[in-house]
Amino acid sequence: MAKKVIVKISELTKKHKISMRELSRLSDVRHAALSELANGKRENINFSHIVRIAEALEIQDIRDIIDMVEVDE
Repeated sequence: MAKKVIVKISELTKKHKISMRELSRLSDVRHAALSELANGKRENINFSHIVRIAEALEIQDIRDIIDMVEVDE
């Protein structure tokens, strides 16, 4: 089985009771970029985006933002 890194944008917005647009505003990450990350459409993850999301939501553990899951090939 292959592994895939996912960004838990949907979980974060639900947990913090904010919209994706609000997360975009707080983190200064484009809404389109957040949407692509949430839907698994991005192949690359910009570490500065992860840092800005963590700072905006006061997250200390990167595992709250990203995860690695097994996927069928």
